[in-house]
Amino acid sequence: MHDMSAKPSERRLLRGGIDIEKGLVEDAPRRPGLGIAADWAIIGIFFIMSMGIVYLMAPILIPLCLAVVTGLIFGVAAEKLTEFGIPPLPTALLLAGAFGFGLFLIAGVLADPISQLASNAPDLVRGAYDRITPMFSRLGWLSIHPETFQSGQMSMEKVLENTGSILGIVSSSLTPALLQGMIFFAALVLFLSARLKLRQMIIMAFPRRSQRLTTIRIMNAIDSALGYYFATAALVYCGLGVVTTLITWGGGLAMPALWGLFAFLSSFVPFLGVTLMTIALATAGLLTHETVMMGLLPALAFFVVHLAMENLVMPAVMGKRLEVNAFIIFTAIIFWTWMWGAAGAMLALPLSIIGMTIADELRPAKRKAKRTLPG
Repeated sequence: MHDMSAKPSERRLLRGGIDIEKGLVEDAPRRPGLGIAADWAIIGIFFIMSMGIVYLMAPILIPLCLAVVTGLIFGVAAEKLTEFGIPPLPTALLLAGAFGFGLFLIAGVLADPISQLASNAPDLVRGAYDRITPMFSRLGWLSIHPETFQSGQMSMEKVLENTGSILGIVSSSLTPALLQGMIFFAALVLFLSARLKLRQMIIMAFPRRSQRLTTIRIMNAIDSALGYYFATAALVYCGLGVVTTLITWGGGLAMPALWGLFAFLSSFVPFLGVTLMTIALATAGLLTHETVMMGLLPALAFFVVHLAMENLVMPAVMGKRLEVNAFIIFTAIIFWTWMWGAAGAMLALPLSIIGMTIADELRPAKRKAKRTLPG
């Protein structure tokens, strides 16, 4: 029982848990374990519901995220054009138009080969059966015989049926893809034209000067990281595409220029792109050549060149300016591919770079090392 004759200030100290006469400090009340577990359960439920919303809103969020990421990549170019006196809206239209023209050229190059591939799909599948079946029969330890491909899911009729259904699914998806493309270009133009106002609005949303300076530093770092990485990667992977064209031409594969284009585009999806490209080259080589060694040679050469570029050329060009954690990138690709499919695989790398840049700029050690104010 506290002494009621004590002064009001002393009584406040006593009520706070401090006994002045004895010099003892009482333990602060602790929350029960169930209360902490309930808080974490609420956080987990919120996270699961958020992921569900992201998954269900994929048709809208995918083009918007692609537009924002593309706008951030073009941020340095937009600043340069603005410095030349070009207003924001013409700058946005110019950059979006150049990007759309590039996609139109790529689609024009791919249209004819893909249509030929679709029309010749049954003949290609039959040729693959005739070529691959003897190879499997030579490998007795696999226990695969020609009869395996004559019934069940591996039969010729079933494979041709699945090929037709895949083509039907692709054709039925063209209309939603066109709608998402319109959303993407509209969002890209609006984001590029209002980029400076959006930056100002985000910066001024923080009340303290230190928070605003941190926001400016993070935005500048994101623009620099994305612009520098993708500009450098585009040059390196363009060289990879040229080398792949020469490899496929020397390996006797059809349409070597198309293989080079696929190598250039697939390289922007780490791990998954090179894997699919290597498998495709191996399959095409086995269908083209009689021997296994000659068939696998183009795929092996591409894999070695890609491995050398990723582990020697890219680190030498990038240096320590942008260190990408391979495990984080791999996990992000798996997660976003599961969430959004092929679009998620393309967005995994830039989203990971943005996340790692933010985490890097918020580290206390980095803030102490960099005393200069952001420009």
